[in-house]
Amino acid sequence: MAGRDIPEDYLDGYDRILAEVCATGRRLTRDELESRRALGERAAEAGHGLRALVHQHLAMTRRDCPDLPRAAFDHVLGALGQVVDALAEGHERAQFLAVRQEEAARRGFIDDLLYGRSDPGTLAERAERFGLLLSHAHAVAVAEGPGSYDDAHPVTQSLEQALFGRFGNRRILYVTKDGRLVCIAPADQDEVLLYFAKQAHAVTDGGRVAIGRSQPGAGGVAHSYEEALNALDLAERMNLDGPVLRAADLLVFPVLTRDRQAMADLVRSVLSPLQKARGGVQPLLETLTAYFDSGCVAAEAARRLTLSVRAFTYRLERIHQLTGADPADPLHRYTLQTAVIGARLLDWPARQL
Repeated sequence: MAGRDIPEDYLDGYDRILAEVCATGRRLTRDELESRRALGERAAEAGHGLRALVHQHLAMTRRDCPDLPRAAFDHVLGALGQVVDALAEGHERAQFLAVRQEEAARRGFIDDLLYGRSDPGTLAERAERFGLLLSHAHAVAVAEGPGSYDDAHPVTQSLEQALFGRFGNRRILYVTKDGRLVCIAPADQDEVLLYFAKQAHAVTDGGRVAIGRSQPGAGGVAHSYEEALNALDLAERMNLDGPVLRAADLLVFPVLTRDRQAMADLVRSVLSPLQKARGGVQPLLETLTAYFDSGCVAAEAARRLTLSVRAFTYRLERIHQLTGADPADPLHRYTLQTAVIGARLLDWPARQL
């Protein structure tokens, strides 16, 4: 379709323009220019290249004006320049519109895919256009950094080059959504998501990446995406270490908060006595967090808080006095640790329960 043999109706009216320009030396009228723009637009929509369109007009010019005087030839060249400019403008306008329509279709598909808002059958048909086979299981990785990223951001483009330079066309979908970077890959290609996570962590200057569990079908992508977002939110609230989080490793937290009221009651009943401490509840909560995160090794926990072991041990004794729960006792320890996790999940004591 991009060759030189295109229908002559794309020359409609050009012979009349040439004849009048040769006779009068006038420039093209506004309506004539708009007619050329419209023809350029039609040619682009039909798949004809701009070079073929210009060649067609040059051929007619040579055919209809073989032996023009110098002055008339200058007029013809001026008219031809106007015609070519108008054809190019219309052709570019059509191309720009096509790109915008394609981008709108892509954005609409991504929204429907990630939020599960479309009929699964229709979604599966649309997905093939973008390289996904929703009959297979997929997993979603989401990266966030200190900034907000769109398709034109250098970070987005750098990661795209790294990802597709490494894996080529493996039915991967890489997009931006709400300022984050998102990669969707078949479930049997875990190396793609791990590479994405590694590169995303690097190009976002230490950003965090979460990977949802692989899920089957069209709705599975939305489910995996939601898991990845929840993992990022959980990491922020719990101050979890590590640049890459897997939703499969964090399933205990949704279980703990499934009965939110029961968790709030546990936090209040176990930890509210700490509010009576002279320095407030926060230092003692940090003490318990460090203790549990260090495997209940007092020396390591004290080092993390830059305290002496004696000062740290005193804090544990104070917690025992106020709550009646001994962190060294296995049963009490489990209750305290669950309550501390609940406090972090529910943002207590900053938020009243």
